[in-house]
Amino acid sequence: MLLTPHARSPRRLKAAALLSSAVCLVAASAPDAPLGVGDRLFPHLGNPGYDVASYDLSFTYPGSNSKPLRAVTTIDAWTTTELDRINLDFAHGKVDSVEVDGEPATFTGAGEDLVVTPEEPLPGGSWMRITVKHTSDPVSAQNRDGGWVRTTDGLAMANQADAAHLVFPCNDHPSDKAMFTIRVTAPDGYTAVANGLPAGVDRVAGETTWTYRTQHPMATELTQVSIGRSTVLHRTGPHGLPVRDVVPTKHREALEPWLEKTPDQISWMESKVGRYPFETYGLLMADADTGFELETQTLSLFERDLFTQPAYPKWYVESIMVHELAHQWFGDSVSPRNWSDLWLNEGHATWYEALYAEEKADRPMETRMKAAYGASDRWRAAGGPPAAPKAPNPGQKISIFRPNVYDGAALILYALREEIGRPAFEGLERAWVSRHEDGVATTADFVALAEEISGRDLGGFFQDWLYGEKTPPMPGHPDWKSVATTKAATGTAAK
Repeated sequence: MLLTPHARSPRRLKAAALLSSAVCLVAASAPDAPLGVGDRLFPHLGNPGYDVASYDLSFTYPGSNSKPLRAVTTIDAWTTTELDRINLDFAHGKVDSVEVDGEPATFTGAGEDLVVTPEEPLPGGSWMRITVKHTSDPVSAQNRDGGWVRTTDGLAMANQADAAHLVFPCNDHPSDKAMFTIRVTAPDGYTAVANGLPAGVDRVAGETTWTYRTQHPMATELTQVSIGRSTVLHRTGPHGLPVRDVVPTKHREALEPWLEKTPDQISWMESKVGRYPFETYGLLMADADTGFELETQTLSLFERDLFTQPAYPKWYVESIMVHELAHQWFGDSVSPRNWSDLWLNEGHATWYEALYAEEKADRPMETRMKAAYGASDRWRAAGGPPAAPKAPNPGQKISIFRPNVYDGAALILYALREEIGRPAFEGLERAWVSRHEDGVATTADFVALAEEISGRDLGGFFQDWLYGEKTPPMPGHPDWKSVATTKAATGTAAK
């Protein structure tokens, strides 16, 4: 995710009444407690006791954003312990029925959890299938911190960091990645696109159903569904990679000069870290004021205005395109085990954004990093050290996306390159995305790999840079100063 550098809509600046609508459920028993997987920043996110293998999502769009979508979510998972109840993350929808292994199950709500009770307890190590018939409600999307995004002609998704469960029942934590099949039915005149590759189109009685499947596991927060009066543009990337972009039909010609840059940007990233990790890529240009761009897997979400506002220099827009592209390796293919590991996502995406600007637009990395160093103590005071970020502000879940995890984290990578040398650093970057491809990884994993590649004990270096309240001296630049102020900066990063 990258926050857009222009005046934010009111919903992004207010401590909104988020998630004011709880799950509308038929009460089956006294509500159980919401569970979680122990994430420091989002204690109730995710659920223990099972490992999801796949999601099958079906949405029926009514042709208007003023009505809920009808939906069916099917989850295939392995139990990791005996379960007499199954907690799913789900909020802001009405549940009509739940089945476990084809048999009706009772269900109730607990906070933002849907608690399902099967007829018989499920033994550990067993396969289970949960089918939930529900609604998915975009009506109040403009007042929420994620989930469905209302565009001028339909919908898109923005589920980072804690919002996929506002759209469909799931185990909404990046540590539990799964395969996805996504089906979208909409009236004729609309086009639907989702993560992965197309797997069929069916047209019946004035409606069309599109099916998409991923070929790699995906975190729930990276799910993307676009429904709109759109055109899908196709081109070819390196190694024959299919590249598809989704644009508002009326803006197709204006956006094409930007979209045609993507294949070369992919080639540039491959020259830095290795082959692109997924089955396809492309940009979703949404007619919406989200306040950010987002690395949804294989189909990155962008505000159309980023490409049509003359205030943004060409080099800057291109570097933002590379930021979200870099996330396909850092954050999507290699996902964080916990949200405190966010710096690994955003720091790396910011790093390659800045490196691209240096190589393609003569914007020196050292100049940007020196400026970041000067602000780093303020960022740490406001948002915490990069690897131990402060909890989100009340009512603003995306407020974990502060400058400390963007340029503040890229600054750590710059310091590491200065400390271990360019060859070792570049080898580390390639090894990181190769070793953890399609998986999840932690800050400790990155530290261990850096020590392995460099052949050095870097414990003290990383402890100071990742967790220190103050910014350590920059290797090779003893003259750099970080200036703290008495009043710490607040709010989210403006990039």
